[in-house]
Amino acid sequence: MNSKTQPVDFRREVPHGDTHERDVCATCGFVNYVNPKIVTGSIVRHVGRILLCRRAIEPRIGFWTLPAGFMELGETAEQAAMREAREEANAAIVIDRLLAVYTIPRIAQVQIMYLAHLGGNDFSAGPESLEVMLAGWDEIPWEELAFPSVRWALEQYRSVEGSADFAPFSNPPGEYGDPKPL
Repeated sequence: MNSKTQPVDFRREVPHGDTHERDVCATCGFVNYVNPKIVTGSIVRHVGRILLCRRAIEPRIGFWTLPAGFMELGETAEQAAMREAREEANAAIVIDRLLAVYTIPRIAQVQIMYLAHLGGNDFSAGPESLEVMLAGWDEIPWEELAFPSVRWALEQYRSVEGSADFAPFSNPPGEYGDPKPL
């Protein structure tokens, strides 16, 4: 119901000039577009280690992730990544460069991952994390990572660690985002 308590009568159809079926209001023609959500995050480095957060929220509570989350209206992708590091790890970070852009259609997400470093020495678990840690490669809990894209980002970073010049990565071959043939 809208503000005048009139029922909204949505139906699925392809709007004029469009190619996809959408929810269209039968009364006024309003098209309710539902598009992918943007997630931003970062591999935060400090003295040869990487900042990891153990999730305190669903999905995947108790599993380890990189500081990342949904972008908010009015912020850039970089600002969102910095905000997520503050929210999840009480960490001030400095964005160094783009690492990867992943497309994950099955959950309607585009994930933008940056390389960053701590802007100081302070970090601690924020309200969305049970705990946080700086982990060396041998200390990363590989079997307890929350999402495939966390593994992708870590492995892709490892492949260019120490290199100043590389093209941003995308989904590994065969992983969730391979384009459908036209």
